[in-house]
Amino acid sequence: MKYSVLDLAPVPEGSDAAAALANAAALAQVAEGAGYTRYWLAEHHNMPGIASAATAVVIGHVAAATRTIRVGAGGIMLPNHAPLVVAEQFGTLATLFPGRIDLGLGRAPGTDQATARALRRYMAGADTFPDDVVELLGYLGDATDSPVRAYPGTGTHVPLYILGSSTFGAQLAAYLGLPFAFASHFAPDFLHQAVQIYRAQFRPSGWLDRPYVIMGMGCFAAETDERAAYLRSSMQLAFANLRTGRPGKLPRPVEGVEALIPPSVRAGVDHALSCSVTGGRATLRDGFARLTAPVQPDEVILASQIHDPQARAESYRIAAEVLAAL
Repeated sequence: MKYSVLDLAPVPEGSDAAAALANAAALAQVAEGAGYTRYWLAEHHNMPGIASAATAVVIGHVAAATRTIRVGAGGIMLPNHAPLVVAEQFGTLATLFPGRIDLGLGRAPGTDQATARALRRYMAGADTFPDDVVELLGYLGDATDSPVRAYPGTGTHVPLYILGSSTFGAQLAAYLGLPFAFASHFAPDFLHQAVQIYRAQFRPSGWLDRPYVIMGMGCFAAETDERAAYLRSSMQLAFANLRTGRPGKLPRPVEGVEALIPPSVRAGVDHALSCSVTGGRATLRDGFARLTAPVQPDEVILASQIHDPQARAESYRIAAEVLAAL
């Protein structure tokens, strides 16, 4: 089973976006040395705690700081962009970093509705995501007689992945014969159903001959279970702030985080983070085995929002040691 990194370039309390972007490049170097397959960055907007809004730009920054690890989007929120622009951006990245660029595509805007309107002034009335994906595949594939082509982009064959948190993405990925990544690291409800549908309905394509499942998972690793739980509190507080309409920078970790989050909010936070592993090596090993056994993913992609950059890097190192031994 392969293992990879999902990063939002978090901006910790007491820090800024410049440091967050430098930390992303440094973490990618750690991931490369620890044997991770890919390093994906996620597109979110109007969030002061996330520095990866201009996702294609940050991908170039990270790819330039590394040598072999695949770098890509997990994902680009396609409703925010014209497919041609995305093809040109990722065609350029693939030209600069041959054989290393991935393009994961999401159907949600990755923000609130007001920001979504600001991103794409002329929003379609209907859901055009499936058509936009097909259009994008055309731009990145071999040259055709179409009057519109992506330069750079045409012929780069940048690998596309469908991201989802419901059965819709599973059905689309299966129909198009593309890899499927499920966002169970924050939306675990439909994981098993979506994976089952994807595998049952998958149609081989020119891009992929058999189903390929990536399972999102939270991960907070340290030398002891107690230390890992302490580090995880930053993510718990961040989720609580988001759910109560107060998004901000990634909070500092605290002891006794449960007492700081109202019970009604804490139930939602705990559920959102239920597809996570937290602890030292032995606890991680049991957690990875328990969560992946029903899904049997081809790959897990780990999201680890930890306030201290050094502790975050160590979390990924420990997780890699455990996963490599499974």
